[in-house]
Amino acid sequence: MSLISDQSPASDATIICFTEEQEALVVKSWNSMKKNSGELGLKFFLKIFEIAPSAQKLFSFLKDSKVPLEKNPKLKSHAMAVFVMTCESAVQLRKAGKVTVRDSTLKKLGSVHYKSGVLDEHYEVTKFALLETIKEAVPEMWSPEMKNAWAQAYDQLVVAIKSEMRPSS
Repeated sequence: MSLISDQSPASDATIICFTEEQEALVVKSWNSMKKNSGELGLKFFLKIFEIAPSAQKLFSFLKDSKVPLEKNPKLKSHAMAVFVMTCESAVQLRKAGKVTVRDSTLKKLGSVHYKSGVLDEHYEVTKFALLETIKEAVPEMWSPEMKNAWAQAYDQLVVAIKSEMRPSS
């Protein structure tokens, strides 16, 4: 289950300072969102495509699809899986002291993101869309502290994915 190790190119990735307060904010909001993760995952991806329509080209299952995005079953299932993985990884961050996505999953994520040509700008758009989705999902809980906690957790996941971005072996 380990993800970031000393061989990570990002030297600060090995020491994650994610406080108990940040963890509590992430856990509380995730517990509230979990039951709607399918709907929220789709909203998250629709936001990404609204901000950066060209990002649709990065998803092979959307190429040549005549199905509207909000009805596309492959997008729905992919969006939910990504949203859940992102949120679960955030919830585990302080306890584990690192991003906890299975090594095999991380290697696959790195390889797919590399092959698809994912760039830093894509991660920034995704971060913005994630934070907006969470803000809309839990408006009564949302605060600058919660935004910072989710942003830090997302940034750690991105560092982990980028550390594996290379051609698959």
